[in-house]
Amino acid sequence: MTTAEEAIHIVSRARAVRQARTVAVVAVLAVLVFATFCVSLSLGDFKIPVVDVVKTLFGGGDRATEFIVNRLRLPRALTGLMVGAALGMSGAIFQSIARNPLASPDIIGVTYGASAFAVFAIVTLGMTGLAVSGFAIVGAILTAFIMYVLAWRHGVSSYRLILIGIGIGAIATSITSYLLTKARVEIAQQALIWLTGSLNGRDWSNVQAMTVTLVIAAPLSVWLVHRLRILQLGDETAYGLGLRVESSRLGLIVIGVFLAAVATAAAGPIGFVAFVGPPIARRLTRSPGPAMISSALIGALVVALSDLIAQHAFGETQLPVGVVTGVVGAPYLMYLLARTNRVGSGG
Repeated sequence: MTTAEEAIHIVSRARAVRQARTVAVVAVLAVLVFATFCVSLSLGDFKIPVVDVVKTLFGGGDRATEFIVNRLRLPRALTGLMVGAALGMSGAIFQSIARNPLASPDIIGVTYGASAFAVFAIVTLGMTGLAVSGFAIVGAILTAFIMYVLAWRHGVSSYRLILIGIGIGAIATSITSYLLTKARVEIAQQALIWLTGSLNGRDWSNVQAMTVTLVIAAPLSVWLVHRLRILQLGDETAYGLGLRVESSRLGLIVIGVFLAAVATAAAGPIGFVAFVGPPIARRLTRSPGPAMISSALIGALVVALSDLIAQHAFGETQLPVGVVTGVVGAPYLMYLLARTNRVGSGG
């Protein structure tokens, strides 16, 4: 066997091992997500055995169990899973484009823009429900558009995009704080609950919106994974390989913003899911790429587990799911910043 043949054999073998590991990780994550999903449906004021929950999901439960599981608990649980999956994929897209683990939609300002518009709708216009969700989507899209325009200098630098996003996020946060200080107490309390990120009261309209989002965006995200991998090599290399860098980057940003916007509209700004999901997925799969499917499953698992803890770990007190994800994500952010500074790239 020649040296070239040996090199090809080694590369092929390494690729096969990595693919096998990725399949195994995806399978294990899928099982964990389904198990957490079933447990969340079984717990509540009226406890239902997990076996009966599974039977009910597949059409074999009695009327009482079917009413509790399918009508009362299923919309919330499904919304949580799909919100987590959307945030996981959005984080994977942004972090891969920017080649920076800090570049998630909840760090660089996209969800802050959505929050500012949602609070404006609640406090100033007195809106509720789907109208607030619509304003949140508009806010996220507008924030991303401003970020992209301000970051453009004969192309978009990932470093500049992150800094501008953080700045716009700070402005949006200031606007949100101002609106809350001017609002009546009961209105401000309603807005604060939304700002924390919560799955309380979610119904089938939220499930439908998230289903449409994932049906559109998930296949596009997986299809464009190869472009993300090329972009991770740097703009000059990507140009050399024949990739239309700016159009590819813009298209991926649009998909990432769309995922984050609808997820935020459905459940409020659930923090740190998009931030922690992709790095965990890449570490588990040992993949140099964006690990899109694994990131989606990690995001779904984080939200499902966090909501389970928020509902049942504190007795009769139920916390918004965003409180739990914040407890998990904030220490990771501090660890990442400390680690970045230790290796000399933290500025």
